[in-house]
Amino acid sequence: MSIPNSFFYRKPPFSLLTGVCYAYPMGNIKWIWEYMGRPRKVYIGGLALAGITAGMIIINPMLARRLIDDVVLPANPEPLLGILGIMMGATLLRLSLRYGMVILMELKSTETMTAIRQRMYDIVQGQDYRFLDKIRTGNLMTRMTSDLDMLRHFVSWICYQFVDAVVLFIATITFLLFVNWKLSLCLASITPLILFLSERFMRRIRPRFVLLREKLTKLSTTVTENIDGNRVVKAFAREEYEKDQFEKHNAGYRDTSYENALISAKYQPLLEALSQLLLVITLAVGGVFLIRNDMTPGEYLSFSSLTWALSQPFRMMSLLLADFQRFNAAAAMITEILNAKPFITDKPGAFKLIRPAGRVEFKNVGLTLGGTPVLKDINFKIEPGQTLGILGSTGAGKTVLVNMLLRFQEPDAGEVLLDGQNVQKYTLSSLRRRIGIAMQEVFLFSDTVYANISYGRPDLDRNSIKQQAVIADADRFITGLSDGYETIVGERGVGLSGGQRQRIALARALAVKPAVLILDDTTSAVDSETEGYIQDQLRRLDYPCTKIIIAQRITSFRGADLILVMDQGRIVERGTHDELMANPGFYQRIWKLQNNVEDEAIQGGKKWVKKY
Repeated sequence: MSIPNSFFYRKPPFSLLTGVCYAYPMGNIKWIWEYMGRPRKVYIGGLALAGITAGMIIINPMLARRLIDDVVLPANPEPLLGILGIMMGATLLRLSLRYGMVILMELKSTETMTAIRQRMYDIVQGQDYRFLDKIRTGNLMTRMTSDLDMLRHFVSWICYQFVDAVVLFIATITFLLFVNWKLSLCLASITPLILFLSERFMRRIRPRFVLLREKLTKLSTTVTENIDGNRVVKAFAREEYEKDQFEKHNAGYRDTSYENALISAKYQPLLEALSQLLLVITLAVGGVFLIRNDMTPGEYLSFSSLTWALSQPFRMMSLLLADFQRFNAAAAMITEILNAKPFITDKPGAFKLIRPAGRVEFKNVGLTLGGTPVLKDINFKIEPGQTLGILGSTGAGKTVLVNMLLRFQEPDAGEVLLDGQNVQKYTLSSLRRRIGIAMQEVFLFSDTVYANISYGRPDLDRNSIKQQAVIADADRFITGLSDGYETIVGERGVGLSGGQRQRIALARALAVKPAVLILDDTTSAVDSETEGYIQDQLRRLDYPCTKIIIAQRITSFRGADLILVMDQGRIVERGTHDELMANPGFYQRIWKLQNNVEDEAIQGGKKWVKKY
């Protein structure tokens, strides 16, 4: 998903603190802070330790100054051991505090990343179809892996390095001003030029990392789709084409990475050269001051030993700014997920559905998607325990219609009623728990057969699961699998036929003992004998259940109380099988075509083929 560069970039104020701080928007810091969890004092303590240990850098140069001026030059050995002891103790204390700081930052960053990943997953679980249609799987996976890892890097390393650099610079320049303000001002004169180059670097690299993030998304999406559609690729012998596609996206990511590296390589030597210029100024100007007795040898040594500390923040500048921009690009992607609001949610005052009788009614229901009418004027009613059959050409709106009962989609007009109440008055979770659905596209999790069937009711015992498998005519082939109900199936499991997968999906829908059972072309891949067995079993369920059956074969509606024939989002015919057969129309033509009835059926079939 492309994000405009204006989302990330506005010209920052030209100063060290605000210019660098701008590299990560305050909004990003705010939501990271919210997800950091308590006690946040732990993280603040880690940053405080970073500042303290950075400031402790000046202790040894201070003592070294005294060592030269008060011990070495006057040949006064008395304070020598004390000064050396303090220097050693300060070093050990600093290293110990530094170690504790790193541990705190790593622990808190990992905790924060885990909390945000969990929140992102929870948000994705609560989204409806339109969200998942908008963001591809590869894009979503990148956001929840590499983008979150960049966030962890920001919390654990970038933040403390920034504090480190700022405190180190302030502590060093303050100490040097106290020692010799003239030489300090000479060194500080380089700062504006370094800030100018840093601002130019940030200006150029910011949109480049946004582009790099988009290239990574395309690369991840290509890999994900190719793995998911591997059978299709092999079936059409398109391996070479897919390799070319991957090579193209891989090369695009590589080229963008090269360009970003070249930009960094262009500015890094300039910043490094300016940092080295500080050492030259110290040696030249400091040497003049030393010759003129404007500073002592100890002060000169202090300057020499702290020049690196003054230049270190500038050396880190390009690296920090580059990481800031990587974080910006990643944070924008994460923020989009965290701010995503589901279109379909529990309405205010929604109440829990206990167990409905199963009366389903559609009143003047209409739906438009993308400016195209999908459903128009849908009206029907089925009583508890009855069976509704829905027949129609591809794209007639059959699946969309039943999706509204589950509130996967919401009507633009009219209302959908369950037991006389608009389904929007029920909570989503309680509504969907009372409706079993075997979808047209069967998905089995990479788990055991038992776990797949009991997915909606994990509390069911083995006997209950077996009963549902018997009803779905799945028990016979399941017991023949290598490990029976403990056999691993799914994407990485053993191969199952389409009919076997459909029967496991049907058993899964039956396991929740639904008040309303929706079968969306569920028996299309099974033979007529198996379909007849399943229908007989469904009529003998030991609990009341309203059944809605979507199918292309008229035999699937055997004994249905009401059959709807849909075309272009409308109900064009309705009635029982006998009533529909008594009137020439779409249903009668399909029945004759499927039963090889001659003369008029052939003509009707030709008309149907031409029209549909």
